[in-house]
Amino acid sequence: MRALVTGGAGFIGSNIVDELINRGHQVVVIDNESAEENDRFYWNEKAENHKLDICDYKKIEPLFKNIDYVFHLAAQSRIQPAVKNPIRTVRVNCEGTTNILQASRENGVKKVIYSSTSACYGLANEPPLHEEMNTDCLNPYSVTKVGGEEICKMYTKLFGLKTVTFRYFNVYGDRQPTRGQYAPVIGLFKKQKDSGKPMTVVGDGLQTRDYTNVKDVVRANILAAESKRVGNGEVINIGVGKSYSVMDLVDMIGGEYIFIPPRIGESRHTLADVSKASYLLEWKPEINLEDWLEESKWKWES
Repeated sequence: MRALVTGGAGFIGSNIVDELINRGHQVVVIDNESAEENDRFYWNEKAENHKLDICDYKKIEPLFKNIDYVFHLAAQSRIQPAVKNPIRTVRVNCEGTTNILQASRENGVKKVIYSSTSACYGLANEPPLHEEMNTDCLNPYSVTKVGGEEICKMYTKLFGLKTVTFRYFNVYGDRQPTRGQYAPVIGLFKKQKDSGKPMTVVGDGLQTRDYTNVKDVVRANILAAESKRVGNGEVINIGVGKSYSVMDLVDMIGGEYIFIPPRIGESRHTLADVSKASYLLEWKPEINLEDWLEESKWKWES
């Protein structure tokens, strides 16, 4: 396999790159290091690395030559930064995604695996959340990611390019972002605790999330590339099917905490129905959050 990974120096993307290389595949990486929440970027020296913006079609298109599979993760990927800069968010998540799909089409890519978000379910849907529910986008991030989903479906129906979309539920794990107030909560809590600061709990802390380990996400991506059962524009949840409140996290991690005001544009509860992933990909989550936190406890206390 010869694969191209956009956002391949970031959190999820770099984990996918490493696994592909470990399996003996050739990998091309595109990343422009624009994710503000990342403390650092992870360029695998065994990959062919390019620091480029996916919005620059002329520069990225030649890199798709002889590529079999594209894993598209590059995005404006957090809710609150998207609220602050909706114009940039639309450009990256919609125009950038169209560039990836068009370059894939022009170069005969076999399949594009697109990364989307559970944020698209919003407030109108009651958990467990399944793929046939109507979207309820509350912010520029979820609107543009759903826009990307629809563009993927259009390229499949109109141009015959095989695509599959994953809606991730709160991914955590190795290399998780920890920088800034809008970093994902587990990474943020780790950074705060390591710095001797209290954990900042948004709102009342009773909002719940389905937390998915990045290794399970990586597995789903590679299964999707290899599977002959997906590629027709499917949208598939990748989660665990169990949720925890923010206060549950505080209790599991242990330490001081303070409350800060709630944020606009965020869902109250998420919980994934992953039956579609199980059926189409024979995928199921293997890593439990409580076990991972316990096994990682030495990192929290160091």
